[in-house]
Amino acid sequence: MDTEAETIRRILQDAGDTWAVVGLSGNRSRAAYGVAEVLQRFGKRIVPVHPKAETVHEERGYASLAQIPFPVDVVDVFVNSELAGAVADEAVAVGAKAVWFQLGVIDPRAYERTRAAGLDMVMDRCPAIEIPALGGRT
Repeated sequence: MDTEAETIRRILQDAGDTWAVVGLSGNRSRAAYGVAEVLQRFGKRIVPVHPKAETVHEERGYASLAQIPFPVDVVDVFVNSELAGAVADEAVAVGAKAVWFQLGVIDPRAYERTRAAGLDMVMDRCPAIEIPALGGRT
């Protein structure tokens, strides 16, 4: 079985560059806003997913993963743990390659379901911290 470090590396380097950021809005004080900025700086295309479907960081937003009209590689989840499992299930349904639960987002059952569906997944971690730890290589 892979270590968490191997899974993180694979998601950041090999899963693809289109990241749906669930919970991303135009609110600059929220963590999702800053993390999406870091993802862009490291060459990822971010896709805001939020009920308001706002354009953020010059990328068009969508109200749900299902509404995104192109393939998504990674689903980065910034919603609370009680809602995160449903987002992980939706990520599986739309054909994402990986799910990333942000710091503080923890749902072990969703983790097991997502891994069982064949997706890579990490929980309670932040890509904005992990990318520089890889030497900025994505």
